[in-house]
Amino acid sequence: MLNQELKNTIQEIKHNFGTPFWLYDESKILKRIQSLKKFDVIRYAQKANSNIHILKIMLKNEICVDSVSLGEIERANLAGFSNREGRASSIVYTSDIIDDETIRRVIELNIPINVGSPQMLEQIGRVKEGHRVWLRINPGFGHGHSNKTNTGGINSKHGNWHESLNECYELIKKYKLNLVGLHMHIGSGADYNHLSKVCDAMVKHAKECPFPIQAISAGGGIPVPYTDNEKEIDIEKYFSLWDKARKEIESFYKKRIILEIEPGSLLVSDSGYLVTEIRALKNMGSNNFVITNSGFNDLMRPAMYGSSHRISLIKKNDTKEETIIQPSIIAGSLCESGDVFTQDSSGIPQKINIPEPQIEDLIVIHNCGAYGASMSSNYNSKPLSPEFLLRESKYQIIRKKQSFSQLFQLELD
Repeated sequence: MLNQELKNTIQEIKHNFGTPFWLYDESKILKRIQSLKKFDVIRYAQKANSNIHILKIMLKNEICVDSVSLGEIERANLAGFSNREGRASSIVYTSDIIDDETIRRVIELNIPINVGSPQMLEQIGRVKEGHRVWLRINPGFGHGHSNKTNTGGINSKHGNWHESLNECYELIKKYKLNLVGLHMHIGSGADYNHLSKVCDAMVKHAKECPFPIQAISAGGGIPVPYTDNEKEIDIEKYFSLWDKARKEIESFYKKRIILEIEPGSLLVSDSGYLVTEIRALKNMGSNNFVITNSGFNDLMRPAMYGSSHRISLIKKNDTKEETIIQPSIIAGSLCESGDVFTQDSSGIPQKINIPEPQIEDLIVIHNCGAYGASMSSNYNSKPLSPEFLLRESKYQIIRKKQSFSQLFQLELD
């Protein structure tokens, strides 16, 4: 699962900086970008990984960004994104709410807003008539690899309810807002059957829209294989379904319609690794626990979603892997029973087969490029772990390890 060159790099970083740490392989990000080039606009959902150096990779490769907070807008701005004139805005702000500070900033930077509630239309319209907006539609159904990633249907807070769009259209008219396009995103892990339903819903609402839209957004949620049992999605098929919908809308409007895609995980997930070190081995009856020096303060996905990740073990001295296999539960160091990297969606620890572990061996958790570092926290007063970027066989630090003085700074006079 890990080639020798990558193992050597991991060992070198561990020797120089310690553990735990994040490592991203730039070549994998670039490969993912190329796979989506048939879409007119690729808009990276930066919440997946908002490191400024990752954003600069996107900018260099002509990728736009989606920001879901004022902080993400400022990150994109620092990375060099600006809303130049052209076929698509470099930054779009997507949310279900907007506060006064964010309104001032999006107006100052000329950033379109992907509106998730009627109140947002009023709040922006009162301050600036004619501002560019997208309309995020909840089509009444959704799909996701867990209920927590389902962003459509009656149990989702996201988007404008499909039966209440006239209220939004009246507000757009009242404040002379410029409706750029329609957006739908029903959840992470959507399959082709659900995707077809989304495409049909997009066509329906585009035809019913009283304004001449310029674009449609397919949203994100393109599934990424996290385990060996999961398959890669057929990007060509994914595109063809949306392209068919786009062409039907073009035929209706008798003009060109821009097709955007908004991937997050797909672009960065498989580029990332969380490297952590074994510090304790415990036998609890029939269960062997491998305790590492990381935890859900670093990687929250297993504890939050019951998500599975591929896991590799690197021997302390990088010797040949042992042939003895030991079913083990991989856990973190936090003072929480739920701090387990191998658990199911109900929180029950699961065993995985790894070479017989020893203290100071490294546990490498795969597919951590998305919703890993971006969801990390200081729980148990743990400093944020450093991040490294692997570029053309050389690594560079792209976020330093947080110091204790930085951790406590905001609480001191």
